[in-house]
Amino acid sequence: MPPLPLASLGLSEQTPLSPNDSNATSNATLNPIPDSPQTGIFANITSNPLFSAGFGLLGVGAGLSLLKKGTNAAASYTRRRLLVTLEIPSKDKSYAWFLQWMAQQAPKRQVQHLAVETSFKQHDNGSVTTKFGLVPGPGNHYFKWKGIWMKVERQRDGKMMDLSTGSPWETITVTTLSRDRGVFTHLLEEAQSMALKKQEGKTVIYTSYGPEWRPFGMPRRRRLLDSVILDNGITERIVKDVRAFIGSGKWYNERGIPYRRGYLLHGPPGSGKSSFIQALAGELEYNICILNLSERGLTDDRLNHLLSNVPERSIMLLEDIDAAFTKRSQSDNQGYQSMITFSGLLNALDGVASAEERIIFLTTNHLDKLDPALIRPGRVDLKEYLGNATPHQLRGMFLRFYGDRPDLADAFVARLDGKTVSTASLQGHFVYYKDDPLEAIEKADELLRQ
Repeated sequence: MPPLPLASLGLSEQTPLSPNDSNATSNATLNPIPDSPQTGIFANITSNPLFSAGFGLLGVGAGLSLLKKGTNAAASYTRRRLLVTLEIPSKDKSYAWFLQWMAQQAPKRQVQHLAVETSFKQHDNGSVTTKFGLVPGPGNHYFKWKGIWMKVERQRDGKMMDLSTGSPWETITVTTLSRDRGVFTHLLEEAQSMALKKQEGKTVIYTSYGPEWRPFGMPRRRRLLDSVILDNGITERIVKDVRAFIGSGKWYNERGIPYRRGYLLHGPPGSGKSSFIQALAGELEYNICILNLSERGLTDDRLNHLLSNVPERSIMLLEDIDAAFTKRSQSDNQGYQSMITFSGLLNALDGVASAEERIIFLTTNHLDKLDPALIRPGRVDLKEYLGNATPHQLRGMFLRFYGDRPDLADAFVARLDGKTVSTASLQGHFVYYKDDPLEAIEKADELLRQ
């Protein structure tokens, strides 16, 4: 039998085979064993540069994803631990305080986005009173207050609206880089203190805005009581009665009597009815809430709500009530320009749901046009007539403007004795001739022509 080739045995020709060495085969050089099909495919894939690049991108993406999640987790943790947020809705009373506080910070805090708040009122005589106020507008505002950085975001929701006022719903969100939540309390207290400080020594005039009361313009300097000269004894009677009412809450409660008081001032136009109420509010350190019963859109429910939610230490004033209602037969169903009814007004004044601790003043130029049910005791407890200027008022107003000149005051009274002159015209006359009392006396006949 011929010998087998060495190659068939997997041996190299370069390796001698010793017949005497039984382990000779162990020293032989063996050829490598071919790869299996699976091993070859894996090697080819892993050695492919496209695979290496894709695997690298996959690794980078996974790393970025983990980094993003870690960053978000860290940011969330930071927000929970370091950032505190306060939300102030527009329905909250501190909303206006905060906006005014921010407006005061504008020069220092560089509030660049401003919005205008316009107060507009048209009076019965056709004149218009307009007040403009600048407050931070919608958007983001950044500033530093007492060493703490703050972000103020004023958002206006275009989809949500206050149906009673027609204004969009707004929210102020304040975010601070501080764990001390008490900083918000201090901030709001400062805003409140700033708002109240503006009212010191002044009278705030409120007007209805939907179902709530809002200040009309800036607070006004309190008017002195003796600046309004009424006829003998009228001022003293009203002031005494109001002060007695204010200090008798316990007495009313112990006897089960509704704790409210109504006053009616009636007389010709220009007799000082509104001026006296403003001076009385200044004397008592009260504010004034003015409600026009002829306001379009005013309903019984809204009237009752407004009269039941008068701000504290405020006088409720219903001016020219005769313009809204004359006789019950004409007003049972609907008011002249509003939707309130006569019965709705009566219920708001002294019904079951009417408010306690309330002082209300009604004014009218025509007492005879008012229904007796409207001014009966319980609704109106004290009536006072304020007419044209009497000799007592002529003299008192002259001395008020020109100082202690009794001789000239007597001469002025003599010129107008028995004549009909309103106190409003008289005041205008004195203002025009404020520097010359002699000319005021000489031109007294101008008052009669007016």
